[in-house]
Amino acid sequence: MAGLPRGLPKAELHLHLEGSINAETLCELSPGLGAAEVLRRYTYSDFAGFLDAFKWAVGHLKSPDHYALVARRLLERLERENVIYAEITLSAGVILLRQQQFAPIYDAVTREAARSRVEVYWVIDAIRHLGVEAAWPVVRLAAEHAADRVVAFGIGGDEIRGPAEQFAEVFHFARRHGLRLTPHAGETDGAESVWAAVRLGADRIGHGFRAADDPALLRHLSDNRIALEICLSSNVATGAVSGFAAHPVRRIYDAGVPVVLNTDDPAMFHTTLDNEFKLAAIHHGFSEAELRSIAENAFRYAFRRPAGWLSERDADSRQVDGGSALVG
Repeated sequence: MAGLPRGLPKAELHLHLEGSINAETLCELSPGLGAAEVLRRYTYSDFAGFLDAFKWAVGHLKSPDHYALVARRLLERLERENVIYAEITLSAGVILLRQQQFAPIYDAVTREAARSRVEVYWVIDAIRHLGVEAAWPVVRLAAEHAADRVVAFGIGGDEIRGPAEQFAEVFHFARRHGLRLTPHAGETDGAESVWAAVRLGADRIGHGFRAADDPALLRHLSDNRIALEICLSSNVATGAVSGFAAHPVRRIYDAGVPVVLNTDDPAMFHTTLDNEFKLAAIHHGFSEAELRSIAENAFRYAFRRPAGWLSERDADSRQVDGGSALVG
């Protein structure tokens, strides 16, 4: 079967906690809710429809205990998929917008993560289309928790209504406080949106597939080893691309750009990480060796050195078989 060999350790770098709430968990949070209603809400034809569904799903998170339950269910699923390392995005921008207290929610999800076999770090995310002023309290929260497993700051939401250039000072603040930068870009807007994120010092790009429209940008990403967090099912579900075969992931990979496969919002896009690898094989002809290299990229471009990971230099010295840099 196409995809990765069963049991290969994996990492995921672009994964939204709030987008992982499946129908079963939502019905547990809101007992009056039915699975059919969740499925109806989790069907959309464009990015605006997805944002509405995301807002609706988050509306069921009423307390830190609710966030803890969502984290527990997500981490259980990741363990079943043999994901051993994850950088999970927590939308502090949404928490503040809903006038909830960030600290007890963060404490709740980090307690769940501490119980899991998955090595978890956190990316704190602001809502870019709410503007710069709304992003400042979010990046300050991220900086306050930089010593407590928060590794990066990002901006998500509607990139057309919230151009990256507006967030230059916010990004500089995050960098000064030791945070890495992983903004969404090149998902619903064009290659220039990716250039803007790169100019602001992005270490990785969330989505970024519109870079395929600009050969100079592809060369820059390749030469500077800036990884793109590719999310195939997400891009098809939101209408960002017309179908799996139309996605430019193969051209991006062949241009030498580091590619990492991810689920983005797995419940909302009805996918798993294993499924994303299968889709890459089926629709874009990725070989098992190429899929292994993409799986290793998730460890190579992680913002922390995951347990069990060896750099290429270390792997050479240890003579790891087949070029794999994972040891167990």
